[in-house]
Amino acid sequence: MQKVILDEIVGLERYERVRPEFRQHIINLKKIRRVAVGDHITFVFENHETVLYQIQEMLRAERITDLDKVRFEVETYNELIPAEGELSATMLIEITEQERIRPELVRLIGIDKAVFLQVGKNFTVPAVFEAGRSKEDNLSAVQYVRFPLPPAARAAFSDERQEVMLVIEHPHYQARTLISPHLRRSLAAEL
Repeated sequence: MQKVILDEIVGLERYERVRPEFRQHIINLKKIRRVAVGDHITFVFENHETVLYQIQEMLRAERITDLDKVRFEVETYNELIPAEGELSATMLIEITEQERIRPELVRLIGIDKAVFLQVGKNFTVPAVFEAGRSKEDNLSAVQYVRFPLPPAARAAFSDERQEVMLVIEHPHYQARTLISPHLRRSLAAEL
């Protein structure tokens, strides 16, 4: 998948003018690309457009105009764009009660070894988590994950006769969700 390039980034003033329409487009796109797995964990599958939006929003929020800092943001966020043969997602641990956030995150330590895609009956594709977001005593509520699919698993992923499940098998959180045919077709086209 193509990375975001500097020429795609618009200045802050122009972005403010196009932001409402672009934001609504991304909200609609993310609804399709969002997969809830259980009650508290959601995955949003990333692509070129979702990453471009995140870059523009970061530049806006931080009022970044320095070209070197813009380049840095582009390089940083481009890491979210999946490479050929893989899927990439932002995993959100959504706990709304303030007093429960820290205890629940601590309970979920080790989740980086418990997430996978089940592609048909023959392929289990473990998630590869970004380093540094999970420690022995702490876990970030936002995780970046990749699912590198070998060629045979990619073929099975594209075969609509096969089921594809997003699965979490952690001692304190077990859930699985079937990926919808519509999202699957979109993701398969991006592989």
